[in-house]
Amino acid sequence: QVQLVESGGGLVQTGGSLRLSCEASGSIFSINAMGWYRQAPGKQRELVAVISTGGSTNYADSVKGRFTISRDSAKNTVYLQMNSLKPEDAAVYYCNVYAHAKQAGLIRPLEVWGQGTLVTVSA
Repeated sequence: QVQLVESGGGLVQTGGSLRLSCEASGSIFSINAMGWYRQAPGKQRELVAVISTGGSTNYADSVKGRFTISRDSAKNTVYLQMNSLKPEDAAVYYCNVYAHAKQAGLIRPLEVWGQGTLVTVSA
């Protein structure tokens, strides 16, 4: 089993910065990709940024140039540095991990979601 624990959310003023962290733990065999999604009230969950095993990244157009996703493989942790925050960035941010877990000699593919961390941006 793989668990994700998110942290770093909070209240920030427009133009401010936050850094979100997501640490994976459990019976991790490998991690293929890690990413961040967000969901505002009444809205669909949307992709914010992803980073692959090879280090390639992809960002939503709305956050390009402002957000940076990074990964610390040794800690099984993914980060999202958010700069120049806007009110429209306010949402619950969810970490997502595509991984393989090893239990009792079996390797299982898993897609795991974090519990979400709230980001609020005041104008």
